[in-house]
Amino acid sequence: MKRTLLLAALCCSIGAFSQIRMPAPSPTQKITQDFGMGGIELIYSRPNIKGRTLMKENSDLAPLDKLWRTGANAATRLKFTDNVTIGGKLLDTGSYVLYTVPSKDYWEVVLNKGLGNWGTDGYKEAEDVVRFKVKADKLPVPVETFTMQFANIQAESCELHIIWGNALVRIPISTNIKDRLRAQVEKSMSADPVNPAAYQPAATFYYEWEKNLPKALNAINKATQANPQGFWLFLLKARIEKDMGDKVAAKASAQKCIELATTAKNDEYVKLATALIKSL
Repeated sequence: MKRTLLLAALCCSIGAFSQIRMPAPSPTQKITQDFGMGGIELIYSRPNIKGRTLMKENSDLAPLDKLWRTGANAATRLKFTDNVTIGGKLLDTGSYVLYTVPSKDYWEVVLNKGLGNWGTDGYKEAEDVVRFKVKADKLPVPVETFTMQFANIQAESCELHIIWGNALVRIPISTNIKDRLRAQVEKSMSADPVNPAAYQPAATFYYEWEKNLPKALNAINKATQANPQGFWLFLLKARIEKDMGDKVAAKASAQKCIELATTAKNDEYVKLATALIKSL
């Protein structure tokens, strides 16, 4: 009887223990970033230094001049849903493994096809897609937790930052969307008849991307004709006219924006148009 009770108590203890979920020593982080006409997904694990040696010869963590998984646990992954250029190479959409080789002044960055690899186990140089070097900067204050993030995000460029200890590494990523935007705009503007909704994107493209002010003005004039209550259109029109040096027209368009935005109870555009008039 005593033996039965002891066995039952032991089973209950084991069952209770098995339900305890301990925190991961190197928790996984997943980051998604809109970029260009697609997006980037990053999955990696984040170890802490915990007093161990870091980025030295034969150190405990990320030893110098040796292939590193760039994090902990499974190899770090990058997924692109649009074509990007990294290290001077145009990459197809899809997933890649990110390895690095830390050194004192420069890091070697490797994108590899070994999606089934656990860390560096199974790594094959023949599966490298691109390999290049980037400068390693030094931080004044050390960072305890291994960190990766996207920064300096522009329409056609961004950076993937690797931060740990006193090291900061910036991996440049770029994409080409200007040519594709131009093709879309030209196709929409050559339609017969032209969809009125196409005029504003065309004006924005010619103004912000092509810096072709006459084309931008022509497109925005047609946009305001198609939608004479569009206060946001008149603000864009005022900006184009201002950059063309026509202050009189710019002021008139800004005042029209204020009038329409006031009726629509949109204080933000009233402020923006008012500021534009003050800047003339």
